[in-house]
Amino acid sequence: MQDTPDLLQRLLAAGFEFVIVGGVAAAVHGSARNTDDLDVAAVFSADNMARLLTALRPLHPRNATRPDLGELDATPEQLARYRNLYLVTDSGRLDVLGEVPPLASVAELVGAAEPLEFLGATCKVISLDHLITIKESVGRPKDLLVVAELKAIRDRLRNEPRPPRGEH
Repeated sequence: MQDTPDLLQRLLAAGFEFVIVGGVAAAVHGSARNTDDLDVAAVFSADNMARLLTALRPLHPRNATRPDLGELDATPEQLARYRNLYLVTDSGRLDVLGEVPPLASVAELVGAAEPLEFLGATCKVISLDHLITIKESVGRPKDLLVVAELKAIRDRLRNEPRPPRGEH
């Protein structure tokens, strides 16, 4: 069973540096579609991977694509050499992405991320424009449905009247 709030709280408590992307980011931006995993983008440095392991060890992380390998036993230095990491934990699925095509780099994504309140915590979330770009590039029918919804949300936000300066 997916427990995204638990995963997020653990990642934040461990100091893991990440940006929420994918379906959860779409939901944060207002999408009504459901998702059954948490996708995050992160820099794959040994320090950041050590924080990821600290967060996930109590949840018995396993390789989602190779469950026969058992619980993840890689070192932070080994994980830092990965490009992406697809995990199943006791709190659900977590995909950690070290690259998010067609964007130039995760660093670019982090720089444009928006700190937003979500599930009682302040999380960095991919910008709406970047999310649309990524979903369009993937091109799967389900992603294109989300793109249409996200563009409608973006258009609505751009057309909302803003309060005059000095008023909040």
